[in-house]
Amino acid sequence: MIVLGLTGSIGMGKSTTAKMFAEAGVPVHDSDEAVHRLYSGVAAPLVEAAFPGTTVAGVVDRAKLSARVLGDAAALKRLEAIIHPLVRADADAFLARHRTGGESIAVLDIPLLFETGGRGRVDKVVVVTAPAEIQRQRVLARPGMTEEKLAAILAKQVPDEEKRRLADFVVDTGQGLDAARARVDAIIAELIA
Repeated sequence: MIVLGLTGSIGMGKSTTAKMFAEAGVPVHDSDEAVHRLYSGVAAPLVEAAFPGTTVAGVVDRAKLSARVLGDAAALKRLEAIIHPLVRADADAFLARHRTGGESIAVLDIPLLFETGGRGRVDKVVVVTAPAEIQRQRVLARPGMTEEKLAAILAKQVPDEEKRRLADFVVDTGQGLDAARARVDAIIAELIA
């Protein structure tokens, strides 16, 4: 089974591209969805122990947690030390299920694949990209997003140009959904061949 890492900077259309892989029949593990699941399950007591008062009824309250770790590098590292191994174990279980099921390709949707050293976990990397102005428009349309927040997020991410250089495949979502879907289909066809 080929493990495909799907990544891209904020606002590039990674979630939409992940859905295209899923619609084409490729199993997709979504790291963000896994975090949501873990926050209402096994991670909740661990997060509460590290950051008292951040859970409500046994579920991590993302707003409370964010207020505790935002701008505090040490707190963020503590949180990542709890969450990253759980997400990785969840992804490993996902891959094991699909290997056993005989899938030829599976996708790990990893937002910070390059930033977290995740390249070694996958066979090939797909980077989702779009022109900087489209990215900016998409991100600034999100509730609560500001130019300052966007700049801070981008400063922590490997630049798009570098990601594209490191990629095995690139999907440009700036050319519209049909072009992106055609590219996804071409990637799948190439990998199956």
